[in-house]
Amino acid sequence: MNNLELSEQEIIRRQSLEELRKLGIDPYPAESYPVNVTTAIIANRFEELSASQEQVCLAGRIMTRRIMGSASFFEMQDDKGKIQIYLKRDDVCPDEDKTLYNTVFKKLIDNGDIVGIKGFAFRTQTGEMSVHAKEIKLLSKSIRPLPTVKEKDGQFFDAFTDPEQRYRMRYVDLVVNPHVKEVFLKRAKIINTMREFFNSKGYLEVETPILQPIPGGATARPFVTHHNALDMPLYLRIANELYLKRLIVGGFDGVYEFSKDFRNEGMDRTHNPEFTVMEIYVAYQDYFWMMDFTEEMLERVAIALHGTTKVQVGDKTIDFKRPFRRLTMLDAIKEYTGKNISGMDEENLRVVCKELAIDVDETMGKGKLIDAIFGEKCEGNFIQPTFITDYPIEMSPLCKRHRSNPDLTERFELMVNGKELCNAYSELNDPIDQLERFQDQLKLSEKGDDEAMFIDMDFVRSLEFGMPTCSGMGIGIDRLTMFMTNQASIQDVLFFPQMRPEKKITKDQPSDYMALGVPEEWVDVLQKLGLVTVDSMKKMSPGKLFNDMCGMNKKYKLGLVNPTADDVKKWVE
Repeated sequence: MNNLELSEQEIIRRQSLEELRKLGIDPYPAESYPVNVTTAIIANRFEELSASQEQVCLAGRIMTRRIMGSASFFEMQDDKGKIQIYLKRDDVCPDEDKTLYNTVFKKLIDNGDIVGIKGFAFRTQTGEMSVHAKEIKLLSKSIRPLPTVKEKDGQFFDAFTDPEQRYRMRYVDLVVNPHVKEVFLKRAKIINTMREFFNSKGYLEVETPILQPIPGGATARPFVTHHNALDMPLYLRIANELYLKRLIVGGFDGVYEFSKDFRNEGMDRTHNPEFTVMEIYVAYQDYFWMMDFTEEMLERVAIALHGTTKVQVGDKTIDFKRPFRRLTMLDAIKEYTGKNISGMDEENLRVVCKELAIDVDETMGKGKLIDAIFGEKCEGNFIQPTFITDYPIEMSPLCKRHRSNPDLTERFELMVNGKELCNAYSELNDPIDQLERFQDQLKLSEKGDDEAMFIDMDFVRSLEFGMPTCSGMGIGIDRLTMFMTNQASIQDVLFFPQMRPEKKITKDQPSDYMALGVPEEWVDVLQKLGLVTVDSMKKMSPGKLFNDMCGMNKKYKLGLVNPTADDVKKWVE
């Protein structure tokens, strides 16, 4: 790599890397290191370990150093936390050769390097828990410096807080912002709590295809790819519903899956094109049973994470203690708009949308018009957990007709903090009705709705063999984690959220500079100085440009022949 592409610190660290190798020290050793404790174990067993002087062996990253002649302190961070390490020259270098301390530790090891130490626990004169190192070994040399985050009395300064940088470089974010890790530990606990709950009921965790010939189970725009060997298009799944219901047909009483789904739609603070969903299907149950089941599950998750059903979400306290409020969709619309849309056709619904100043277009059928009214005028009002039930049939092509009103379906969505958290049905198991619903979706597709469902004839065929009464529920794990960890953005609960491509600086070509007389070998120097276009170079004063170029040549030891002041003057005139 050209030194001009590196910062001064990066050059120094690469030089240290070579010096280490000249000393016979492998900066990236292959052998395992015999770690026997973590910082957390030392903290929990400190009195016992310090009294016994038992040898501890731990490894981690150097975060800060205080070098004081023949003795030094540094802060080590591992997977569980931080601890202070005391290093004394004559302890780690008991013989006459003091190179390991005087040269390696003091000059060639940097903050960010990963080291292993062996020693014993003790308390300093100021009372701080520490480890007195008797041995130190470099385990991995960091050749790019970490952002410097300072901490004093629990306050952080110069923090690594730029959201775009944090999401792009999550590996750095996790190192310098240890509190970020807590969100992901809680996310894992949410999933494990749900999994334990399902398993305790005797339900089976399964896996279904991600690449699907028909993107079914939801109304969404899919990602399309191509299978070369089969010479056919395939879709990244938008939902796993239809495959899980095939397993109910096959004889399983309860199946669930934590799945990665993909939707080729917009990105914002609550949507990522790749997301995690849990879907569960239980035979011989209906949506009333599933409401009770969902309440029990969420109450259990809240208590597992917080020890209480009350969860802080922004400036609101959400209480997941069951039972939750239950309200039909049509009653919700009537409550918040004053409009009774029961039994209205598409034309009348368009009139209502116009009266309510809701934007609609010609591709929207009856179901999407109702969804638009609810989404814009009602959804944001439901802060505490609320089941919205009994959706119009046009909105739910996979859901069983309501047992007492054929214009409605046995469906609920759980609203929390003004957002949908989960969606559930009494599942449609009438194959003739299902085919007719699919055909209605096809008409919407022909009308221009690119999110209408595809017809999955194999799924219809599976229903023809008979599927028992069944209830299914899907819940977004990313959104649930946002609520349970008080995060406002989905990017904060995904290790690696989808990002737009990094913006690249537009640079002029070397030939553009050379046309003005600039030697080719000096083009990289000019661009390192930030003069990435000919126009920006020509705006410089000749004297300053001459001095900057000569200074860069000397600083980076480039060995170039300096231009004359007259040469530079000609370039910029």
